[in-house]
Amino acid sequence: MDIFSIFTLAGGVAVFLYGMDLMGRGLQQAASDKMQSLLARLTSNIFKAVLLGATVTAVIQSSSATTVMVVGLVNSGIMDLYQAVGVIMGANIGTTITAWILSLAGIQGDTFLLRLLNPSGFAPILAVIGIVFMLFSKKEKRVNVGMIFFGFALLMLGLNTMSGTVAPLKNDPQFAEFFLMFENPVLGVLVGAALTAIIQSSSASVGIMQALAVTGSVTWGSAIPIIMGQNIGTCVTAIISAIGAKRSAKRAAIIHLLFNTVGTVIFILAFYTLNMIKPLAFLTDAVSPAGIASVHTIFNISATIILLPFHKFLVKLSTLVLKDIPEEKEAVELLDIEKKRFLQILDPRFLETPGFALSKATEAVHVMANISVEAVVLATGMNNNPTQEILEAVIHKENLVDAFEDELQTYLLRLSQRQLGDQEAIDLNIMMHAINDFERISDHGVNIAEAFLKQAGGEESFSAEAKAELNTLIHAVQEILAITGNFFVNRKNDRSEEIEALEEVIDNLALELQNRHIERLKASNCSVEAGFIFSDIITALERIGDHCANISFYIHDLVDGDYDRHQYKSRIQENNAEFVRYYETYQTKYALPAKMVYTSGSLLTN
Repeated sequence: MDIFSIFTLAGGVAVFLYGMDLMGRGLQQAASDKMQSLLARLTSNIFKAVLLGATVTAVIQSSSATTVMVVGLVNSGIMDLYQAVGVIMGANIGTTITAWILSLAGIQGDTFLLRLLNPSGFAPILAVIGIVFMLFSKKEKRVNVGMIFFGFALLMLGLNTMSGTVAPLKNDPQFAEFFLMFENPVLGVLVGAALTAIIQSSSASVGIMQALAVTGSVTWGSAIPIIMGQNIGTCVTAIISAIGAKRSAKRAAIIHLLFNTVGTVIFILAFYTLNMIKPLAFLTDAVSPAGIASVHTIFNISATIILLPFHKFLVKLSTLVLKDIPEEKEAVELLDIEKKRFLQILDPRFLETPGFALSKATEAVHVMANISVEAVVLATGMNNNPTQEILEAVIHKENLVDAFEDELQTYLLRLSQRQLGDQEAIDLNIMMHAINDFERISDHGVNIAEAFLKQAGGEESFSAEAKAELNTLIHAVQEILAITGNFFVNRKNDRSEEIEALEEVIDNLALELQNRHIERLKASNCSVEAGFIFSDIITALERIGDHCANISFYIHDLVDGDYDRHQYKSRIQENNAEFVRYYETYQTKYALPAKMVYTSGSLLTN
């Protein structure tokens, strides 16, 4: 084997790994957050957890991705360790599917059916379809399918390149002697673990073993311990992801390591004890790619069957390995509960599966939006009941929204650097714009609450007329907030015309209230100090309506960051019967009470 053969082998490995990565990303994006979010809705039934873990892993073709998600979900408090252990066991079973797909490359024969069953026969067709979908299709689902097809074709190309490069070594005695070393169980396990830890994919390392098996130099005796070690090496990804996580998440990674390590030890001891009692002659025979897939599957299924009854013991063992720290418990108790729960939703580990991360970010934005609306509802209620306690509650909510916005901006920015589908990118863009408006809405809530409390503590209070006028505007603002929040969360029914119409009504209401306020000032029926406060409240309420209209615009018209707010507003309002209908309805609903006219000490109703 000369230097050029080594280059070819290295190139084959690179193409194989890239094909597996591309196919995995396509499968994950095709599954989106729907398949992945199933992990967050587990019951306490351990059998369902195992089945779900196997299913998710079989679909996204990565036990590492599944396990990292589990670590993140445990860290977020969405999943407990008893649910996690079942998913981890199932993930090991689901990852065996890849080995069986790769083993099809060993099918030999000249008949049409046998050639069709061999992936090398149909991989070129998949490559053509895949590249056409990726380059020319604008539909996200087809692009994902293209990634899957093209990734699979590359995977098979890399596998065939590796197999073809090492095939001449079947007559090389030194190569055969090299693999005989790994018949030592300890050495074989260590090598398998090291290889998988480096490339962080048990499926890929098993695939490389299958490619080497075509030489006929890999025996059952050397393959079995290497495959056992590969299952230990795959735990490295979860362990790395648990760095910096809570102790419960670290324990999930420890459970993964314990499960694979204990399973390997049991399997190795049982197998080689049996070999000592009755020598197994087949250990010196050459193993085929299908044989490697069989060993991989038998081990993972057997380990799950054996250890499943002891899943609670694995959880307890993880707590013994990683004990609680009293200081950490005390720190958790002092932490702001609301902020802590929010930050757990935005676990950085979810970024490894962008579709799932986007769904959790969306959930976090909805939490932030609700708190912003709650702050305004509390603040506007102070028109009738201004108290220091309500002001403090509004300030608390606004502080939470500020903290949430900072975390969300950082998280969404990191998420934007990941590979997202077209619709996912649009949703991300909408959220990055909308959170600024929700933060400003909560700021206006504080301004309103402070103004009401300041007015209540002054010498002059608002007249009954001024309060009635404010209540009309307040109710309109509360309604636009409710409509906008519903539209932002659900997005099923386009409510842009309704929001724009109500925002116009609010603008007109604010202007009319300002005019009436000026008349009261001129007639000396309102103090200057109270007048300034009244004007500040009106301005804050009117701006909340503007922010609601901005959010509606983002949902309706924001694509790839290119937008023109004024053109959008003109398009919504001009020659639009729906807009006119909503405008007239809300204009009637929020008509101001009759205006009072002041003349030389007498009070007239106009």
